[in-house]
Amino acid sequence: MTHDLDARVQFAIDLARRAGELGLKYFRDLDSLTIESKGHQDLVSQADREVELFIRAAIAKDYPHDGIVGEEHASVAGSTGYVWVIDPIDGTANFVRGIPAWCVVIACARDGETVVGVIHEPSTGETFHGRLGGGAFVNGKTIKTSAATSLEEGSVGTGFSNRAETEHAAVLIRMLLAEGGVFFRNASGALMLAYVAAGRLLGYVEQHMNAWDCLAGMLLIEEAGGKIVKPDPKTVLRDGTLVISGGKGVFSKLQELSSEAFRL
Repeated sequence: MTHDLDARVQFAIDLARRAGELGLKYFRDLDSLTIESKGHQDLVSQADREVELFIRAAIAKDYPHDGIVGEEHASVAGSTGYVWVIDPIDGTANFVRGIPAWCVVIACARDGETVVGVIHEPSTGETFHGRLGGGAFVNGKTIKTSAATSLEEGSVGTGFSNRAETEHAAVLIRMLLAEGGVFFRNASGALMLAYVAAGRLLGYVEQHMNAWDCLAGMLLIEEAGGKIVKPDPKTVLRDGTLVISGGKGVFSKLQELSSEAFRL
């Protein structure tokens, strides 16, 4: 089993990097990019769709019997219990405006539990990866979540979901500030989760995230020694999940503030 997961990790790393190279070609030629709106602050581009098709083709070739769930195209049913969960470009709003804060996200789940996670940021060349029980890394170097015990010691990533009340996020930010903390947002939830795993952010909180945005990052955080609110393996691929994550020293406080702000 470990050998199989190691092979899947390496496959996902290589694929994310190749997909990132394709994404960069579009990123460097934004004037010719076709962009559409899927809703409030929810954009999709030709690059999103083409990069996802590239990733899907590679998975279908190497793991033809696995399932696939992605943001831009229909799900594919599998027969192995494994499902690849992909976001070709997380941070599309940044991407289409020329802001170099976006990433390729590839996770693999077995029976609803995430076993492989890769987040690749092409603009910096950083590749975050991990597998269940195998630790978390960036470009091969071990990473750990922050050892901070107070929210005053750093920044907390925050997200805004179209599936949640906008005022809830505003309440959370106000409460963070009252605790002496600072909120951070770069419009890529997956990238912020990777930053939590690397100890750059104290934690990350969002009332609702889709599976393709969060599964890889949440695995990285746990493998880096942090804590998360566990998603329901029976529903997360279909419905997404609440995300509360952070280093062990601040997790309980983030959970307390989030529960009040989100009225959980």
